[in-house]
Amino acid sequence: MNQSRNVAILIFDEVEVLDFCGPFEVFSVTGRQDNLNPFNVYTVAEKGQPISARNHLSVNPSYTIQDCPQPDILLVPGGLGTRREIHNPILIDWIRSSSQKAELILSVCTGALLLAKAGLLEGLAATTHHGAIELLKKVAPHTTIQANKRIIDNGRIIVSAGISAGIDMSLYVVAKLLGKERALETAQYMEYDWNVDPGRILSTERS
Repeated sequence: MNQSRNVAILIFDEVEVLDFCGPFEVFSVTGRQDNLNPFNVYTVAEKGQPISARNHLSVNPSYTIQDCPQPDILLVPGGLGTRREIHNPILIDWIRSSSQKAELILSVCTGALLLAKAGLLEGLAATTHHGAIELLKKVAPHTTIQANKRIIDNGRIIVSAGISAGIDMSLYVVAKLLGKERALETAQYMEYDWNVDPGRILSTERS
C-alpha cells in the first residue's frame, strides 16, 4: 500500500513499559530494510504532560486524545494503571469513538479491561495477563475468556496475553496485513525469536 496506516498507541500513568514499547518497535521497524513506511506509529495520552510508566519511566506522548490523527490501528496496552483508567469516562469514551473508524483495535495484557469497559468485547473472545483473568471476567461478563491463549483474533479486534505477548501479537498483525514474509523480516531485524505455538492462537474471524 502507498499510504501508511496510523498506529495510535495509548499511554497512561502506570502503563506497562513492554506492553507499549514492544508493539511500538514492531510497527516502527516494519519495512525499514526496504525503505518502506507501512505504519505511522505514535503515542497518545489524555493530556500533554509526561506519562509516568511502570517503574518510573517518563514518556512524552506525541499527541493528546484531542489532537491525535484518526487511528487506523488503535492499540491499548495494559499495566496497573488500567485499574484506574477503567473508571475514567473521558478515556473510555475516546477509545469507543476512535474504534468506530479504526481498521483494527488491539489490546495487550490488561488493556483488555479498557476495551471491555468501552463495550468492545461484548460477545467476543478475549485474554489478558494471567494474573488478571478473574478481573477481566468481572469487567466483561459477556465475553468468553480464554486464559490459555496468547493471541485471540476476533477480526477487527485482536487481543493478547501479558507483556511480551504484545510483540507476538504485533508481528501477527503485520503478517495479517502485509504477509508472513514481511513479519518474519521484522522479527529477524529485531533479533526476536518469533515462534508462537499455533495452539495458543485463536481466530474466531468468519471468512
